[in-house]
Amino acid sequence: MRRVRVLVVDDSAFARTVLARELRRDQRIEVVGTARDGADALERIETLDPDVVTLDLTMPHVDGLGVLRALRGRPRPRVIVVSISSIDTELGADALTLGAIDLVAKPTALANERLEEIATALIAKTLAAGEVFAREAPLPPAPEVPIAPARTGCELVMIGTSTGGPQALTRVLSELPADLPAPVAMVLHIPADYTAGIAERLDRVSPLRVVEARDKMVLEPGLAILARGGMHLRVKRRGGQLIAEVSIHPPTQFVPSVDELFTSGARAVGRTALGVVLTGMGNDGLAGARLIAAEGGSLLTESAATSIVYGMPRTVYEAGLGASSVSLDRIAAEIARRV
Repeated sequence: MRRVRVLVVDDSAFARTVLARELRRDQRIEVVGTARDGADALERIETLDPDVVTLDLTMPHVDGLGVLRALRGRPRPRVIVVSISSIDTELGADALTLGAIDLVAKPTALANERLEEIATALIAKTLAAGEVFAREAPLPPAPEVPIAPARTGCELVMIGTSTGGPQALTRVLSELPADLPAPVAMVLHIPADYTAGIAERLDRVSPLRVVEARDKMVLEPGLAILARGGMHLRVKRRGGQLIAEVSIHPPTQFVPSVDELFTSGARAVGRTALGVVLTGMGNDGLAGARLIAAEGGSLLTESAATSIVYGMPRTVYEAGLGASSVSLDRIAAEIARRV
């Protein structure tokens, strides 16, 4: 495998130096250049052809959103936003809906010397984003996986995703029918300050009502809830109703956790649970998917062909749980069919 080729874009010379230095610490990454603003970035993307761009949002001349608009529709490079969450929250949410596949939050605007703190997350996300481009030879195309006849009448749809998740959720929720007869609960791995903005943007494109999850919220058909960043989302059955439970406990690698959502939903509705795993890095959701399968529920995973990162869906599909593998353009129709 060749190294992942990265362009670092930031209007701060200090930030460019630190981020490039930290990325170079991993021998699987090659920093091919830096850019001082969006106009400079677009020129260097054309000449350097990077696999991944780390992108600041607030820059002179052409800002980060302008870069993303110029790159729309291109499969490469993949863009990871490196943003100050306390300042750029709305811009970050816009960036994720414009095509950025992930986001890493800078510590603060006044503490650039702490940029080293984000290095581990940035390196992991860069490697995941660039994996498909770093292979010396492309993998053979995955065969189309036939969808087995599925039991209908699912009572609760649960969706888990990570890297590339905002775009995947946008596609799925925009195509679900307004009269879907089951509520939807979703977990997306994203910094805490961004989930409200993502929920608002999903609500604009979806026939369903999409909101950020609140504790004790009643889950009803026509409603889709997105877990708050930094808070677990679980579903409980109380008095014949499905109720959202929002909590910071227990501490887990990812908060919110897909496993926490899937496990609670499986216990709440048993064989009428539907778990959907979209693009994402890692294996969050696998333990919960095992319980969904054990309770007699059903599972859908996004196929390798359309996943930005085929990590989370792959672990569930290959676990022998009876999950169906479906391309992103067919996920919404398959959810509707099963519900």
